[in-house]
Amino acid sequence: ERPYKCSKCDKTYRRKDYLLNHQRRHTGERLFQCPLCSKSFSLEVSLILHQKLHTGKGDGPLTCTYCGKDFRDLSKAIRHQRIHTGERPYQCTECGKSFIRRDHLLKH
Repeated sequence: ERPYKCSKCDKTYRRKDYLLNHQRRHTGERLFQCPLCSKSFSLEVSLILHQKLHTGKGDGPLTCTYCGKDFRDLSKAIRHQRIHTGERPYQCTECGKSFIRRDHLLKH
């Protein structure tokens, strides 16, 4: 069940905080700023993953701030965070269905 609906694009979410994170995409709000390079992000988890770039990929695990799962690979950590944020960046141009992963879109 997805009771939380975005008023801008009709996407729905299971949790209110997921909806609030999503709505930042519409407003452009970026609350989280990197202290090292001043780049800003709409999601805290995106900032945390970004900061790992400054320290190097091999500098310990990347930990998901939502569930605590650890990743050694930055791309897998970013892909994983989409489960929590509801982001589905890969959209079918024929039917409009969106996917978390590009390979899922291609399979579709």
